[in-house]
Amino acid sequence: MKPITCIEDLRDIARRKVPKAFFDYVDSGSYNEETLRANRADLETIKLRQRVMVDVSERSLATTIIGQTINAPIALAPIGLCGMQHGDGEILSAQAAEEANIPFTLSTMSINSIEQVAEATKKPFWFQLYVIRDRGFSRDILARAAAAKCSVLVLTVDLQVLGQRHRDIRNGMTVPPEIRLKNVLDIATKPGWAMSILRSKSKNFGNLAGHVKGMEDVTSLAQWTNEQFDPALNWKDVEWIKKVWPGKLIIKGILDVDDARTAVKLGADAVVVSNHGGRQLDGAPSSISALPAIAQAVGSETEVLFDGGIRTGADLLRALALGARACMIGRAFVYGLGAHGKEGVAKAIEILHKELSVAMALTGTTRVADIGPQVLVGGKTNKPA
Repeated sequence: MKPITCIEDLRDIARRKVPKAFFDYVDSGSYNEETLRANRADLETIKLRQRVMVDVSERSLATTIIGQTINAPIALAPIGLCGMQHGDGEILSAQAAEEANIPFTLSTMSINSIEQVAEATKKPFWFQLYVIRDRGFSRDILARAAAAKCSVLVLTVDLQVLGQRHRDIRNGMTVPPEIRLKNVLDIATKPGWAMSILRSKSKNFGNLAGHVKGMEDVTSLAQWTNEQFDPALNWKDVEWIKKVWPGKLIIKGILDVDDARTAVKLGADAVVVSNHGGRQLDGAPSSISALPAIAQAVGSETEVLFDGGIRTGADLLRALALGARACMIGRAFVYGLGAHGKEGVAKAIEILHKELSVAMALTGTTRVADIGPQVLVGGKTNKPA
């Protein structure tokens, strides 16, 4: 077995181990996948400024996000259907994040329920909310998250309608998988995945089953989104959520400076610069291209997090240099989950942690707090001590 050296290695293993429909669900973007590709391409155009003869023998990646001390400027992003990458995927990912002392965010569209994740972890995790037409459900699920001692609510605001993902349609992606020849043959070649799913605590949308009338037998994420997500969602709903939710609020899905300013006015404790991983508006700017202006506009008033295309520690450094306080990783940890379960998630976190530490050292930086434009080619120059 060849050694795992980078996130791409985990992706290759996950592609072999996870049924095509579920691997493609994570791996793909919407429509022509222009924005998906731009997220990576634009990160790679940003060049780091190598520095030498700086004492970097002692380095720290520790930082804080809205008052929470963490071991690295990383949080696991909310990803739907983690439990279809590996049985009990949300539980395993939450446990790996807890052991690494970084935040884990549970998606509304998770397979494991809020209660199942809370029972399997010791520390508070974050919960991500999609607001649906039934505000009673939204109120109830927020109460469940509060009862589970979730410390932060991540409100996703860029999915009022679903951007079409061609690969999901072609694959006929459902939860659990449809019994048809193509799927059966695919799953037959992935016995490890099948066994993990059979042993899992939940095999459908754990936060929805038994809580949303008429949705008990729904297997299609697209069907759920089209029937239940509310295209009338607007900023007044944020005001309502602030009244209902007792904890910290992060608003995720911000690409525009005006929207960032509105989020701050409404009391967001942080905003996440994100284009939903290239899965919504195709042709939207990459997240990294939108980050500097948003960080400059609201960074002094609220915390700015980043999401979109992170695959390496160098990517983390680039986003931090352009104004992010920390980065959310999605596909990077899910590839690890599909590859090797909890150990794979831990490996993904370890890889990014080590790569960031090395990138900091080679740019003459010893603390996350000191990362700024000076680590980029063309950035501000540090004055000699």
